[in-house]
Formats: sequence, C-alpha cells, structure tokens
Amino acid sequence: MEIHPTAVVSPRAELAEGVKVGPYCVIHDHVRIGRDTVLASHVVIEGRTEIGERNRISPFVSIGSPPQDVGYRNEDTAVRIGDGNIFREFVTVNRATTKQDWVTIIGSDNYLMAYAHVAHDCVLGNRIIMSNVATLGGHVCVGDYAILGGLAAVHQFVRIGAYAFLGGKTGVDRDAPPFMIVAGPRAKLYGVNRKGLQRLGFSQDKLDGLKKAYSIIWRESALFSEGIKRARQELKPFPELDLLLDFVESSKRGVLR
Repeated sequence: MEIHPTAVVSPRAELAEGVKVGPYCVIHDHVRIGRDTVLASHVVIEGRTEIGERNRISPFVSIGSPPQDVGYRNEDTAVRIGDGNIFREFVTVNRATTKQDWVTIIGSDNYLMAYAHVAHDCVLGNRIIMSNVATLGGHVCVGDYAILGGLAAVHQFVRIGAYAFLGGKTGVDRDAPPFMIVAGPRAKLYGVNRKGLQRLGFSQDKLDGLKKAYSIIWRESALFSEGIKRARQELKPFPELDLLLDFVESSKRGVLR
C-alpha cells in the first residue's frame, strides 16, 4: 500500500494490499477500497463507499458525495462499486437516497469518461461505456454492455437496456430497449444495433430474430402489447429475444419508439 504524504486518509477507512493513493486525495470514514486500486490525485471518496479491486480512478473524481436530492437528510446511504472500472477525470458518483435500496451500484469493467455523472440510486451493470459528460438522473438502471455517447442525458427512473447504443447528445425520457440504437435530443429508436452486436459475437440467427422482433413490435403493431404477443407467437424463442420482450412488457415509464 502506498499513500502520498499529502493525502488525507481517515484511520477508519479500510485500504487493501496494493492500493495506491496519490497526492491530495481525501478518503473519509467508512470507505473500503479493494486490492490494487489506484487513486491518481485530488480524488475525494466519502460516505459509506465500497470499491472493489483493480479500479483506476483519475484526478478530481468524486465518489460517494451526497445525493443531489432536496429530501436527503444525511442518512447513512451507500455506494458499491465492483472491480476493474476506469473513472476518468472529474467523474462524479453520488451516494443513494432512502427512496429505493439505499445504495448506488456500479458493476465491473465499466469505463466512465471525463465528467460523466452517476446520480443517486442508479444501478449500472458491467462493461458499460459512458462517454464524456454523459449524465444519469436518479434511479436510472443501465444494462450490461450499453454505450452512452458524449453529452447523452438520461431522465430519472429511466432504464437503458443491455447492449443499447445511445448516440451523442441524446436526451432519453423513456426506457431505451436492449440491443437498439437510440439517438436525438428527443430520443427516437433507430432499429437493432447490428454492428455493435456483431462485434460482440452475436450470431446471424440472433441478429435476424431481433430485427424481426423490432419490425413486429415497433413497425407493424399499434400497441406494444399486441406486438409482444405476436412476437411470442411467431418467433422461435432465444434468451436475447426473451430479454427484449420482458423489458418492453415490464416498462413503467413507457418505451421509446
């Protein structure tokens, strides 16, 4: 473990073997940092924050700061972060409110680029990319392998499905389905993210199945309920199709068209 002499580390914080804390970092009480995680400089980690192993945290990142919620009364809420994430300069991650599960969650192997913001009570999966200045409102859920373009903004309580691709400057106020391309200041759906899925090894049969499901639900049916029913009847089931249909069927905010 290496701690720069200018860093301020609470004696109540728990730092594992191999952790490196750079100049002028501040680590508060109740913080736990896993093995081989590196804090560059001027990083502030506060609240009941747990960070896993092998994370790389760049200068001026803030993790565990109070939620930007007028109803918050300094309750003992938390942040939980997995392994192998990269947090670039000026990323902010707020701890949770008491309105959901009392914890903001970020999984593993994610890449949060400069100035990305993760608000209170968000739940992020694994291998997500948030490009520069991408912003999540409170209680947003982001599925595995999703990509958010630069300056993308997501309204509170919205879900971003696994493998979805949000273009730059996209404004999302309803659920963005998995496997789809979403773009525009008032986000619209632009079909299956074929190129991205091909790069990740999706078979042609699965790509064709997802494309057909998109056509049935978003092009041929007036109501989502009708499209889902038709897709279940007409298409051979496979896990990704089930994920898409279940996502649309379970939406509370409505799904983008």
